[in-house]
Amino acid sequence: MKQIKKDLQAVMENLKSLVKQTERVAKKVDKLEKAAAKKAKAKVKVKKTKKQAIRKAPVKKAPVKKAPAKKAPAKKAAVKKAAVKKAPAKKTKVTAIETVLKLIKGSRNGVDTATLKKKTGFPDKKIWNVINRLKMQKAIKSARKGVYIKM
Repeated sequence: MKQIKKDLQAVMENLKSLVKQTERVAKKVDKLEKAAAKKAKAKVKVKKTKKQAIRKAPVKKAPVKKAPAKKAPAKKAAVKKAAVKKAPAKKTKVTAIETVLKLIKGSRNGVDTATLKKKTGFPDKKIWNVINRLKMQKAIKSARKGVYIKM
C-alpha cells in the first residue's frame, strides 16, 4: 500500500512538471504568432506606401510631355498587376468520409461496400474505417449486412 502511494505521488509530480512545460511551450507559441502577425501588418503597410508613391509619380510627369504620359500609364498598369497578384486559392480537399457519405446519401436503396470500392477506388480497409466513423457519427446505418443507408 505504501509503495502504491509513493508511485502515485511520483506520477503526480511528473504530471505537474509536464503541465508546466506545456504551458511554457504554449506561451512561446503565442509570442511567435504575435510576432508573425506584426510582421505581416508591417509588410501590408510597406506595400500601401509603395502603391501611394507610384500613384503620385505619374500624375506629376503627365502634364510635362505627351510621350512620357504614354509610357507612364504602361508602367502604372504593370505595377498594378504586380501589386494585385494574390496567393493562389487553396483547393479544398474532399475527405474520404465526405466522398463515401455523398455516395450513400445519393442512393435511395443504400450502397454496398463493393459499389463504394468501385466508385471511390479506395481499398477495403479504408472503406471499412470510413463506414465505422460514419456509424459512430450516426450519419449512416446498416440496412442489412454490407449495405448502408443515410439516417
